[in-house]
Amino acid sequence: MGQTGVVASPPVRTSLPDAADALLTACAGGDPASFTPVYDALGPVAYGTSLGVLRDPDHAAEVTQEVMVEVWQTAARFDARRGSARTWVSTLARRRAVDRVRSEQARRERDQRDTDLRTGEPVRDVVAEDVERRLEGSAVRRCIDGLTPTQREAVVVAYYGGLTYREVAEQLGAALPTVKSRIRDGLNRLRDCLGVRRG
Repeated sequence: MGQTGVVASPPVRTSLPDAADALLTACAGGDPASFTPVYDALGPVAYGTSLGVLRDPDHAAEVTQEVMVEVWQTAARFDARRGSARTWVSTLARRRAVDRVRSEQARRERDQRDTDLRTGEPVRDVVAEDVERRLEGSAVRRCIDGLTPTQREAVVVAYYGGLTYREVAEQLGAALPTVKSRIRDGLNRLRDCLGVRRG
């Protein structure tokens, strides 16, 4: 009784990937109490990934909640042989964050079109407008697959993610002139592939 500083066993270090894997596997049985350590270990992963895509703390927090609910509901699907719990949660968060970006971008584009109609001042290049209007469907996916990997990455991040040239450069870790060139060249190749004529 005299020794007050003795600890029976060290706490679980949930920052370790294998510990997170074990926690996630343990909560697959549906016990709510087992999900608290999962949330503590993987919630920050979901938030960090979401914030990296959305760049908005409030949106990132909302996406994190959605992701962690999905993790709780689908924990039984997790397979540690296919990747770590952190990778799995990060992938879920990235998908939901990109979906949120697309939704917000679509809303902004609708607002911008309304503004353009009122002011009569087009703000985008005609080629880019034509390509953006076609960013759906199998033809576009085929044409995007025909781009070089660097062009495809830049175009997808810019137009599906709704980012500026500078934001794309920061996200890809590339120089701004390089990113501008990749997007310009990629759009030109998409235009040719889709048969879009310059206005």
